[in-house]
Amino acid sequence: MKDLRTALEQRRRDGLYRSRRLAESPQRPERRIDGRDCLSFCSNDYLGLAAHPQVVAALQTGAQRWGAGSGAAHLLAGHTAAHHALEEELADFVGAPRALLFSTGYMANLGVMAALPGRAGRLFQDRLNHASLLDGARISGARLVRYAHLDMQDLQRRLAMAPAGGRLIASDGVFSMDGDCAPVEALAALAAEHAAGLLLDDAHGLGVLGPQGRGTLAQAGLTPDADIMLMGTLGKALGTFGAFVAGSEALIETLIQQARSYVYTTAPPAAVAEATRAALQLCRDENWRREHLQSLVARFRAGAAELDLVLMESSTPIQPLLIGETRAATRMSEALEAAGILVPAIRPPTVPEGEARLRISFSAAHTQADVDRLLEALGSVMRR
Repeated sequence: MKDLRTALEQRRRDGLYRSRRLAESPQRPERRIDGRDCLSFCSNDYLGLAAHPQVVAALQTGAQRWGAGSGAAHLLAGHTAAHHALEEELADFVGAPRALLFSTGYMANLGVMAALPGRAGRLFQDRLNHASLLDGARISGARLVRYAHLDMQDLQRRLAMAPAGGRLIASDGVFSMDGDCAPVEALAALAAEHAAGLLLDDAHGLGVLGPQGRGTLAQAGLTPDADIMLMGTLGKALGTFGAFVAGSEALIETLIQQARSYVYTTAPPAAVAEATRAALQLCRDENWRREHLQSLVARFRAGAAELDLVLMESSTPIQPLLIGETRAATRMSEALEAAGILVPAIRPPTVPEGEARLRISFSAAHTQADVDRLLEALGSVMRR
């Protein structure tokens, strides 16, 4: 085990060591973490629903009715009326025939990847896809073909070169470390042209983009169907926990039969399903949350331009500030924390070498004053 200790010490020296923080308050912009009060810009709670009173009340009521845990997998005795109602409401929300709940987005992507293409198939993935999509491809046994980030010409060329057989294109809808969006219409067109399925991981788009927050597919005027699958998470904009896959009747029945990460996993607590139903209703009804979020992003980008900060191209709540060198990004994050601002440094291997950054993320629970405080702190740190 000495080699493990040596490797850990090397990670420390390289500025790559990861540590957990201890939060002592609910998921809100103003939080107490590691014994200190801070203003947080590192949450994916984009709509500010994680601590919303209606969502919390639904969780409490759900626990009183259903208990704390489901006790079994969905296919045994863990699938409750609460789970079923949520699946139906999610399917209606994204315009799909059906939806299927998974415990996490990671498990949802693993399940789809392993159940669909088959070992003779090919999986075409954007080079910056989330780790869950890439790991799913590896366990599927299908051949993984990676195309250049957002490069539809490269994808077209690779599809044209591929032999006949099962094909699945997979992409993030919003890329979690860059904040940019996939060209969804172009992806769907290429999938149709080459008789391929399309899986869109909309973990960071659902609730934020499109009419009523229906996500990047809806923003492109598309809905899940026989050839287009949508994976959405519930623990980001919706503020709770879990994930779902939406698509055709045949797709959902296939996943129920063959997705090992669904079949062999205990169902999420029914109380969480009830909380998610409340959050979904708020997402549909309160468009002001998305409007406020966009106003925060616009204010931040305008202020960052005045400070000559190098932001990456993003119109989403994910606003990466490119630093480059790993240790420099870590030092900036630490300096901000000392000023009471929590912004994480994102380092290799999460991002490529030389592209370390601060990942600034906004929530509808932030205020304009919060943005100004962040900009003031960034300006001070940059001057030092």
